[in-house]
Amino acid sequence: MAKGFFTPALFGFLAELRAENSREWFQANKARFERDVREPMLAFIAAFGEPLAGISPRFAADPRPAGGSMFRIVRDTRFSRDKSPYKTNIGAQFRHRDCPRDAHAPAFYLHLEPGGCFGGGGSWHPDPAALARIRARIAAKPQEWKALAKAGIEVAGDSLVRVPAGFDPAHPLAEALKMKDFYALTPFSQREVCAPDFLDRYAETCRGNAPLLKFLAKALDLPF
Repeated sequence: MAKGFFTPALFGFLAELRAENSREWFQANKARFERDVREPMLAFIAAFGEPLAGISPRFAADPRPAGGSMFRIVRDTRFSRDKSPYKTNIGAQFRHRDCPRDAHAPAFYLHLEPGGCFGGGGSWHPDPAALARIRARIAAKPQEWKALAKAGIEVAGDSLVRVPAGFDPAHPLAEALKMKDFYALTPFSQREVCAPDFLDRYAETCRGNAPLLKFLAKALDLPF
């Protein structure tokens, strides 16, 4: 029987990291992190390259240990009141090839955490210029935006209280114009993540969300 990429050991490590979260504990358990968390995620990223190319060749699955699709486990605490040194999840972001350094550009995403696994894609906290262009396309191409809901895509994200300046408060898509993020996510159980078919399940999730990524790419003049 084929084996999956991830095992319960990944979630066991992250659960213990959540409880301990110190540099001393992490260094003492670094071999576990590399064996049970980092290496399985890098292998998954490498394997996802082929199905991702079938969804869109414009997005990259980069399995490099540093500077690739996998997020660092170390937290940036410079501007945070929480000084915990490590994240308690492991994630990967499959970015557009034209925006390899922009974590806020349209991308596919995978997040693994005890009790909180999900995957999908979209644009999280786009910069003001990108946000304005996305909103402009929503207003100018309402049928394209409405087609996402018809395709079963539920776009989520934080929103403003009021329609932003420059747009009609009575616009039929006023709620969409208020949005500050544009993403669609599917939850996964830990059992699903550890199953042999998880790569296929995740690829199908991304394939289902591809129309949203295409809409966002068009708004930003990015090829899809």
